Amino acid sequence: MTEAINRRSARRRPSILLSENDHGILVGLAMSGARRNPEAARLLMEEADRADLVPATRLPANVAALGSQVVFTDEANGVTRSVQLVLPSEADIGKNRISVLSLVGAGLIGLKAGQSIDWPMQDGRLRRLSVTRVGAAAD
Repeated sequence: MTEAINRRSARRRPSILLSENDHGILVGLAMSGARRNPEAARLLMEEADRADLVPATRLPANVAALGSQVVFTDEANGVTRSVQLVLPSEADIGKNRISVLSLVGAGLIGLKAGQSIDWPMQDGRLRRLSVTRVGAAAD
């Protein structure tokens, strides 16, 4: 049942955009993280595979990329969060820095402000993540 839900969700996902640089990094992370976090790695690879690619210099500022600050709402509970998308080694939930190799991070990467995605939670149920703003990191 969960697999069927995930397949339907994948067909309805919005278009995403990645820089060629981020794409290479994400594919490497997904491959190396498959043992530690197989579900997030699989989803990250799916997102990388379906993304439209552009040179980093042509990636619009409102698209969630590695290092971006992303404001999003989890429509399941109405909570709005501001997070920075980072590599796994830089993740620190206390500083709102989430790994692109986490379920939420993999779901947000490549989305632009105004887009939403139906994305699986740890238990397999879907939740909608809606991006309201993307910008440079606020370090």
